[in-house]
Amino acid sequence: MLVAREPIHLLLVDDHEVVRVGLRTVLHNNQGITVVGEAGSKAGAVRAVKRLKPDIVLMDVRLPDGSGVEATRDILAEHPTTRIIFLTSYADDDSVLAAVLAGAHGYVIKNIDSDLLIQSIRAVSNGQSILNPALTQRALDWIKAGTVRVQSLSPQEERVLALVAEGLTNKEIATTMQLSDKTVKNYLANMFQKLHISRRAQAAALFVKRQG
Repeated sequence: MLVAREPIHLLLVDDHEVVRVGLRTVLHNNQGITVVGEAGSKAGAVRAVKRLKPDIVLMDVRLPDGSGVEATRDILAEHPTTRIIFLTSYADDDSVLAAVLAGAHGYVIKNIDSDLLIQSIRAVSNGQSILNPALTQRALDWIKAGTVRVQSLSPQEERVLALVAEGLTNKEIATTMQLSDKTVKNYLANMFQKLHISRRAQAAALFVKRQG
């Protein structure tokens, strides 16, 4: 006798309501997937996970009050068994690497076929990871390569580095630290030169290494 599989409880996180409606239409009650809730912001996502305890969160990278990367860190810190898949329009290396460093279990692009998206959700639910192996390895290599070079940063640069690791944009960092956008750019330029790196994700990797 076949045993019915437990439904996969899914939370949708995207700042565009029309995207959430479309995803719910495609995914809800399809092949054992149950959409248990939605959120349109970072804070809303964290609250929804606490309240609904979904198995999987389908997360966007860009949110109005922060980033999906930052939300992922907050969620996994409190709910480490939750599995997170990034569903986004951004396919650049930095975004993928930031997702890897945050602990994401999957990263797919929004133009994905609906059947493949469902397959990806089921795969992650079964314990698999759907991240590009080369990018995952690159993130791990950067973490392993972290050295005491980070100690050469000034206190302000240390603060900027921590905010970069949280996935904040330059403008968000400027607001948080009450600085001008230009000052933040100067801090970043100095940091990158000191650390011999060229990407924000590399800076985040070094920060993670130091915190480990």
